[in-house]
Amino acid sequence: MKITLVRGDITGQEVDAVVNAANSSLLGGGGVDGAIHRRGGPEILDACRRLRAAHYGGGLPTGQAVATPAGRLPARWVIHTVGPVHSAAEDRSALLASCYRESLRTADELGVSSIAFPAVSAGIYGWPVDDAARIAVTTVASTPTTVEDVRFVLFTEEAYTAFEQALKALGG
Repeated sequence: MKITLVRGDITGQEVDAVVNAANSSLLGGGGVDGAIHRRGGPEILDACRRLRAAHYGGGLPTGQAVATPAGRLPARWVIHTVGPVHSAAEDRSALLASCYRESLRTADELGVSSIAFPAVSAGIYGWPVDDAARIAVTTVASTPTTVEDVRFVLFTEEAYTAFEQALKALGG
């Protein structure tokens, strides 16, 4: 597996699958979620509504992942995962790691060879970016997968720097 970092907008990545840092409703929101829904068009929202009606009436649980077609994005799939809200009182690191593992499991089921991840939970969910980067990079690097090209697409310079440091700490 090759892990690379990209500074930019995840919605422009030409990959097999883009990971969406979704909220549990799967019906769109702010940040990465809103950007993916806006650029991907109504096809993504329609697919998410079908998932809600069929399997996820109560919403997608935190740490889980599910795929929809990518609509108008330059990808084939969107893999939606719900990251945990950061808590100083409770260690939710295992849930954040699960987002990455479950996204890769879903990617393997779809036959994906290239995937783009955002910094799950490091935005509005308040996860400290250095810790989010460490969890993301170590989890992806240690998860068995057939995905060959993993990109972390980071919108801010702060996130890019944090992921760069986490990747260097792994020897990458």
